[in-house]
Amino acid sequence: MALQISATNPEHPALLLALPWQLPLERWPDEYLVPLPRGISRHVVRYARAGEEVIAVKELAERPALREYELLRDLDRLGIPAVDPLAVVTGRVDGEGQPLEPVLITRHLRGSQPYRSMFETTMRPATMHRLMDALAVLLVRLHLAGFAWGDCSLSNTLFRRDAGAYAAYLVDAETGDLHPQLSTGQREYDLDLARVNISGELLDLEASGALHPSVDPIEFGMEICARYRGLWEELTRTSVYPAGKYQYIERRIRRLNDLGFDVAEMQIAHSSNGDTVTFVPKVVDAGHHQRQLLRLTGLDAEENQARRLLNDLESWMATQDDYAPGDPLAARPEVLAHRWVRDVFRPTVRAVPAGLRGSMDPAEIYHELLEHRWYLSERAQHDIGLDTAVEDYIANILPKARETLQPTLAE
Repeated sequence: MALQISATNPEHPALLLALPWQLPLERWPDEYLVPLPRGISRHVVRYARAGEEVIAVKELAERPALREYELLRDLDRLGIPAVDPLAVVTGRVDGEGQPLEPVLITRHLRGSQPYRSMFETTMRPATMHRLMDALAVLLVRLHLAGFAWGDCSLSNTLFRRDAGAYAAYLVDAETGDLHPQLSTGQREYDLDLARVNISGELLDLEASGALHPSVDPIEFGMEICARYRGLWEELTRTSVYPAGKYQYIERRIRRLNDLGFDVAEMQIAHSSNGDTVTFVPKVVDAGHHQRQLLRLTGLDAEENQARRLLNDLESWMATQDDYAPGDPLAARPEVLAHRWVRDVFRPTVRAVPAGLRGSMDPAEIYHELLEHRWYLSERAQHDIGLDTAVEDYIANILPKARETLQPTLAE
């Protein structure tokens, strides 16, 4: 059987042909590989370079490779945070004509880290709580979309910094199933698997001495369940309000927006006697602030990053002479937003030398600069301005932090 590359982009097969498919993945020469941290996997996984892209290559049997490829494409269409599927390579043979396992190829998620690399130094419990929050949000988003993960764990997740928090991305969809809707039993089974897997992984870290001594692995495994159930309840519960109190519905929608979710469809019903109104969010979509920032500025960021940038944008807009909400003659928000990107956001990010940015994307850099400005202003008891904050951040913060930042893909 001849080598076959099934890809989502017509440009990818040409780039992938240069890789040594005649060799087992574990014997690929260093010249093709990129030294990035890898998580634990039941399969052989390597990072390699294909043209200007860094890709993750995983060896597995043909049927599960094709199945996972299609599931990842489905998750991409649903807007779920997961790695991007690029191709499946089949028909591999070695130099003696013996068959080799097919591979699944995904795009490396820039700036991401597997959880084990984050525990190379002892992680504080507060940071671990943020990891649990990120994983709970990911699991809720998957279940809202009808996806049963089947093996939710820290090992199957990548984490990216997101304005002081973390964003979680699904890596391994091999055991997943996509349904029109999940039953309560399917969700609870998935959640119980997550609890067992997470506790097991933390016990492993504890045995290696990498876990903070105050952390109880069993309690942390149970915490993911509590965080998941609290978020699921807020997103899906039925609310009953007095008739005429429609501001209560607006308040509920605002709470969901604050959690980062939009209500795309809702059901509102009056009781038979007209005394109460029942409100049920029927379709809840994640990424409220992401979509708002993208619509206004064209910037694509994580949810917490988008929330922080929108706050800064609104503060800046309030200082502009042509900003007058409700005035038809005033500048439109989209016009002001693009002016902010041109005059504030881009010059500020570009002021940070590329060699000092590490793995941080522009939105995370801007968030860090806003945080540093707030810290310096608190210490000085007055606003020191963004330019001064940038200068101090470059001189005093980035050089110390650089050794802990993941290298950029260009390095």
